[in-house]
Amino acid sequence: MMARWLMVGLLMASPCVSNAQNAPRPDADPRIEQIVASISEARLKELLTKLVSFGTRNTLSDQTSPTMGIGAARNWILEEMRRSSEKLRVNFDTHTILPQGRITREVDLRNVMAILPGRSPRRIYISGHYDSVNFGGQNVSNSSAPGAASGGDRQTRPEFNPNVEANGANDDGSGTVLTMELARAFAESGIQFDATLVFITWAGEEQGLVGSNVHAEDLKKANVPIEAVFNNDIVGNSIGGNGIRDAESIKVYAVGPEDSPARSLARFIRKTAAVYVPSHRVRLMAREDRFGRGSDQSSFSQNGFPAIVFREANENFERQHGANDRIDGVDFGYLAQNARVNAAGVASLALAPPAPKVTNDRGANMLSRDPSGYDATMRWNASPGAVAYRVYWRDTWTNDWEHSQTIGNVTQFTLKNVNIDDFVFGVSAIGSDGQESMVSAYVSPVRQGTTIKRQQ
Repeated sequence: MMARWLMVGLLMASPCVSNAQNAPRPDADPRIEQIVASISEARLKELLTKLVSFGTRNTLSDQTSPTMGIGAARNWILEEMRRSSEKLRVNFDTHTILPQGRITREVDLRNVMAILPGRSPRRIYISGHYDSVNFGGQNVSNSSAPGAASGGDRQTRPEFNPNVEANGANDDGSGTVLTMELARAFAESGIQFDATLVFITWAGEEQGLVGSNVHAEDLKKANVPIEAVFNNDIVGNSIGGNGIRDAESIKVYAVGPEDSPARSLARFIRKTAAVYVPSHRVRLMAREDRFGRGSDQSSFSQNGFPAIVFREANENFERQHGANDRIDGVDFGYLAQNARVNAAGVASLALAPPAPKVTNDRGANMLSRDPSGYDATMRWNASPGAVAYRVYWRDTWTNDWEHSQTIGNVTQFTLKNVNIDDFVFGVSAIGSDGQESMVSAYVSPVRQGTTIKRQQ
């Protein structure tokens, strides 16, 4: 459970202090419960019904028609996000992409971005890609699609038509409308978040993560503080192609190593889901994405930002990248549950202080054997808004934290006779309302090899 039980300070032996004042805080924050409860299954269905009506949202499809193609779709997403709340700053994130790879001609590419300003500049992204594709036949991926081996990538063939029907209801209409619904729910909650929230729908994902790639590159160049990316790609179908139904779990993929910021984010999501959506199981997947496939979170990972991707529990590959990815393949009750898991994690993270920094200016861990040589002394930089910290440790061969201890508003703590060779350590920040940040782990560095001079 999330550590929201930071004890209320006990007043010294005053007979007028009630037992309620001395009680620990409950794990669940009513503000977050409110957001989670506000997610509307009916609105998700309404949004997706409209989104698939544009016929196709292929990045290279018609941009001028008011009713068909990607131009009409992105204009509607923009206006719908603006309509959903005046608190959102909604705009196109526009890029001119030159011919390359699956982009076979110069194209005006537009991500649709809605920003909910917070008290601090640190950003949390919630995303899904709104473009779609139909390259025919069954699907596992573009590279392994039937005919790919003999005829190359289908999207680069001269006869490929970007204006054919490509509803993309689940891939990734589901992630798109989830993002749009969360933008409304958070903006209308009336809550002032510490983090700035960015709700963005990507274009160009099906051509190689193009929209997210150029956006993430711009963020890195501008040194924008990105704390987390919640990407959603194919999150609405509960019945797999094998006939097995799973509407009670969602996968979260996170790139390594074991204690990477992405893995810390994944653990954080599982903990918050257990509090706010306990009937829905979060299955942590220790890899960047499905075998041989990817999505827009990789654009952020490659630029040094913590990013994960949500995937439905059991995919139906027959309903991807073709005309049969229709709305009748989407389970809106399941999609709503996945939206609630997102909402719980985003809200908890946005209300908490930023995670402590546990490395110095040279990037070295602030972890030592002081003072005896057999102790574990952790140091970190103070997190704005933190009133306490919690230290974590676990055996080196396990994947999740085994032990923790809440401490005061300090930036150093020693575990006596705990050898730093035998455990992994981390620290989180706790705010005045009990919300806890992600855990910043002290990651053991990989030793660099030495070039040995020898006679040839």
